[in-house]
Amino acid sequence: MAVRPEGTPCWADGMFPDLAAAKSFYGELFGWTFGESSEEFGHYTQASVDGGTVAALMPQEPGAERPPAWNLYFATPDARATAAKIRENGGTLIADSVEVGGFGTMVVAQDPSGIHFSAWQPASHQGFERTGTPGAYAWADLCTREVRKADAFFPSVFPFEVKRMESDQVDYHVWSIGGEPVAGRLRMTDNFPADAPPFINVYFAVAGVDAAVATVQRLGGQLLYGPHPSPFGRFAPVMDQQGAVFTLIDPADKEGETPTFS
Repeated sequence: MAVRPEGTPCWADGMFPDLAAAKSFYGELFGWTFGESSEEFGHYTQASVDGGTVAALMPQEPGAERPPAWNLYFATPDARATAAKIRENGGTLIADSVEVGGFGTMVVAQDPSGIHFSAWQPASHQGFERTGTPGAYAWADLCTREVRKADAFFPSVFPFEVKRMESDQVDYHVWSIGGEPVAGRLRMTDNFPADAPPFINVYFAVAGVDAAVATVQRLGGQLLYGPHPSPFGRFAPVMDQQGAVFTLIDPADKEGETPTFS
């Protein structure tokens, strides 16, 4: 697998109080199959679709302050250099350049606006083996109310080219690398619950959003709003039965004109 350019989303994992319940939920929703849970690495469990890895699940430590959530990793060729940039630009390091067996080196951090994220310097584990297909990672929006802090921080840590969506209704930026869009930044408004913390909204691809939403609800999760049509695919933000938020998107079901970015 080719090495991903610095700043490209390369992996996602979720942390849950009940790992078995999470495996049951996401296995049925996305058709994920699971590898062996590694006790050495805190029962970290990788998920696959059609033989390719797409994400991982892990148990949340008892008494953890953060609610169940999905996390996104950005690729880096040098974890120590990325950690230094995080510090220099006002971020908080939660785990500084931790080597994970022979898999790679991890940085866990929080930006000045409150978003938790990670960086990954790969060794044997390069990250996603499937993207954009049903059951796999498709996109991510970093959601925060303090957009000035996020806007100053992330392009200083990663080589993002920034473009703003021309809209009076939505404050949204797209981050690109080498002209290729890789992620978005969304200002949280009153449409979000007042107590909702800043977070990364990970999108997973499905073939048919409405059927996937029905499965989420049958399994004890919630539809947060939508589904909505868009030029990038029909989508619906949802919450799993343990409280982790993510978004379903059908990239093949596109509707409307592509917005202008400048």
